[in-house]
Amino acid sequence: MKQNKQLDFYYAYLRGEIDQDKLYSEVDARIINSVMNMEISDSTIDEIFKIIDDNLVSNGINSIDVLIGGPPCQAYSLVGRARDPYKKENDPRNYLYQQYVKFLRKYEPKLFLFENVPGILTAGKGHLFEDVQRIMNEAGYNIEAKVLDASFFGVLQKRRRVILVGWKKGSDLFYPKFNKVTHNFSVNDLLSDLPALNPGETRDYHYKSSPSRYLIDFGIRDDTDILVQHISRNHNSRDRDIYKSAIEKWNKEKKRLKYTDVPEAKRTHKNVTSFLDRFKVVAGDIGYSHTMVAHIAKDGHYYIHPDINQLRSLSVREAARIQSFPDNFFFEGPRTAVFTQIGNAVPPLMAESLAKKINLLLQGKLPRQIELII
Repeated sequence: MKQNKQLDFYYAYLRGEIDQDKLYSEVDARIINSVMNMEISDSTIDEIFKIIDDNLVSNGINSIDVLIGGPPCQAYSLVGRARDPYKKENDPRNYLYQQYVKFLRKYEPKLFLFENVPGILTAGKGHLFEDVQRIMNEAGYNIEAKVLDASFFGVLQKRRRVILVGWKKGSDLFYPKFNKVTHNFSVNDLLSDLPALNPGETRDYHYKSSPSRYLIDFGIRDDTDILVQHISRNHNSRDRDIYKSAIEKWNKEKKRLKYTDVPEAKRTHKNVTSFLDRFKVVAGDIGYSHTMVAHIAKDGHYYIHPDINQLRSLSVREAARIQSFPDNFFFEGPRTAVFTQIGNAVPPLMAESLAKKINLLLQGKLPRQIELII
């Protein structure tokens, strides 16, 4: 809609002035038809290919330059494996990379990018990733994988991810170098303009103050944006007392609260030997948050707002900002589903940086360099 100068319709939707049907009626039908919400499996892949093929024909596209994607990461998560006595060995999501390779064989892109959690490197004692490499090589690609951190791309979050790049054998492509973005911003620069919330409260449409320099420089917010989805979940008094202790411990000692620090009368879990950091403050006074994951949809205890006067977990908008989503990005669905979307996402700032560098690579504008941030 931005390209077609129709942002007024989008902002009217954000303000609740028009419904979704009215919004979609203003969107180019080709865009709507190009979006598929389908499970990728042996039973659906032929239908998916047909839809893609039809869209390629209707848009006059004869070849694919880049394929970008990654299977769901929970199956490779170290935390997930720790909770699973079978170490996720029987999880069917472990093998979705095989569906990914079917797209490589079908469309033969010049280059592809495959994103996942570092746990994919060690799943199945490393044998799973060996198989990933093997079938990608058999599909005709040279590949290289590195672990990159989203914080290197200006995201105020420590988030390590495997970024695998593959390129057609015989081509002059290679794994590009990604330069670290340096700055002196802190997480407070992400949160300072947002109005305070009580648990269970929503305060949309109006910001507390002008955007910080970080928000402007990194494209999170500008003066035309409308605050939406600044929504906080409810918390009981017991949890809020624990939140207060966690915030005080960070503010006074720069230490994290352990579950064993919580008085027994306030504990709801018997396990006091593992996952002791289940209550964790998003520190506002340092340059990055801890990793945002989909578990934020469960209870929010791992993402406590740093302001001791609020005693709540992060709102939807605050979580989205930590992932570097711009404020004009609206998430559809109920709050739990939205938190899951946010936690599972690749941070847009990171994705944009990767895409720009790959674009330059395909245009032949990048010199080959060996060094890479890891």
